[in-house]
Amino acid sequence: MSAPLIGLFGIIALFAMLFVRIPVWAVLAIVGFAGSYVVGGPAAAFALAGTKPFDTASAYTLSVVPLFILMGEVASETRLSSDLFKAARIALSGIRGGLLVAAIAASGCFGAVCGSSVATAATMTRIALPEMRKAGYEDGLAAGSLAAGGSLGILIPPSIILVIYAAIAEQSVPKLFAASLIPGIVLTLLYILVALFISRASKGAAPSAEQLPWRERLAALAGPWQFLTLFLVTIGGIYAGIFSPTEAAAIGAFGAILLGFSGGRFTFAKLMVAIENAVLTSCLLFAIIIGANLFSVFMVQTHLPDLMANGAEALHLPGLAVMALIIVAYIVIGCFLEGIGMVLITVPVFLPLVMKYGYDPMWFAIIVVIVVEVGLIHPPVGMNLFVIQSQAPDLKITDIYRGILPFLIAPLILIVMLFMAPEMALWLPGVLYN
Repeated sequence: MSAPLIGLFGIIALFAMLFVRIPVWAVLAIVGFAGSYVVGGPAAAFALAGTKPFDTASAYTLSVVPLFILMGEVASETRLSSDLFKAARIALSGIRGGLLVAAIAASGCFGAVCGSSVATAATMTRIALPEMRKAGYEDGLAAGSLAAGGSLGILIPPSIILVIYAAIAEQSVPKLFAASLIPGIVLTLLYILVALFISRASKGAAPSAEQLPWRERLAALAGPWQFLTLFLVTIGGIYAGIFSPTEAAAIGAFGAILLGFSGGRFTFAKLMVAIENAVLTSCLLFAIIIGANLFSVFMVQTHLPDLMANGAEALHLPGLAVMALIIVAYIVIGCFLEGIGMVLITVPVFLPLVMKYGYDPMWFAIIVVIVVEVGLIHPPVGMNLFVIQSQAPDLKITDIYRGILPFLIAPLILIVMLFMAPEMALWLPGVLYN
């Protein structure tokens, strides 16, 4: 049996095991090891299994992951997110659908520190959904805005998925953070425009609130100063070249802890909870990454990506058609696989094909993150949708599905914009690092 055919059977086996709910890390490790055993022989497979876990766990690039996770956990425990939503709610008072915009804006800002879409969606649902229900917002529309806003956490830097992509694709983490900033801001604005349009088109679903005086609205913007300071120090330090991503994550985690204790909203018990959650999440992520590295080596041995590229060239498919097929594949895979698993499984297969057609790997990283976002929020199994329902069990899942559908337009528009103007992702890294 040829190596590419073994690789194809390996991918089929991988998705079959995922379908029966075997954990992602175990599936990746099993397929990677077994495939390497068949293709390269037992000596190569055991040598790979003996060295890859240590190489992955000791990689300096990935040391940023547990630190950013800890910063997000501390920010969640200290309820910095409630300050963000309160400030946005007051500043946007008097605007029809203002609470929807406040939820999206606060989710984007909190996601910039948290780095996790699921954590952002869960946190903001607990804070914003009761306020929107109290104001008379329709449940589906409120949940849709929270799901969409929560997905911003993996695009606006710091993004854990971009760090993982950087490790797989051998790209610079600071450059990827720079590449994601402008698309992240644009997507936030697109979500806000969708929310405002729905609010005007369906006035009963999004009532307007009493307009507060401008002095009070401007004063509210100074409320989340602690959060803004934390963001400027960490991300600004990376962009300015003062810190490496790992140093910035360490400073950010320490700063979040310091702000929590100084503000009287953090205790030693809460710190222990945050550390425990960060350790558990980090261990799971590293197990997945180790399995993905085994799978990636297996894919290289089979030459399946090269075969795919040669097949596309033989069919005379243009690069745009190949990219369209890849995006459709991501959206379909997103129906049953979470974001990090999607990136770890697909990037080793698709990236060589994308680069062979002349697309920039940094640009492709932003495309990947956006389609992963779509996977997090599109029915029937978008993870953010179920996270929101878990925080508000009385919400009907059908209402959440109906509420999120209009917001799916925004990431699709952004993808088209990135194809038409790749500089949206590539301009800032070029200015800062070239």
